[in-house]
Amino acid sequence: MPVCHEHNLRSPLPEHRAFGIRVKLKAGDPFRNLVGSEWSKEHWYATERDRDHALTEMSQKYIYFRPGDQPALHFEVINKN
Repeated sequence: MPVCHEHNLRSPLPEHRAFGIRVKLKAGDPFRNLVGSEWSKEHWYATERDRDHALTEMSQKYIYFRPGDQPALHFEVINKN
């Protein structure tokens, strides 16, 4: 997927981004009724360190969750060869 308004980036995207995270919805999430059961989103990074840092940030509990709310996302580490 192309980046919209690349001129707004703080620095250019690296050409080679081989380390990724695939985000999927957990089974039973009602949002699947809107986007479909096969919905996923991939995020790509230039280094494993960048990817691992982003994964840590993404997988933390959202600060505005109400008591009892649980994250509805599943994160999968992926690599391009």
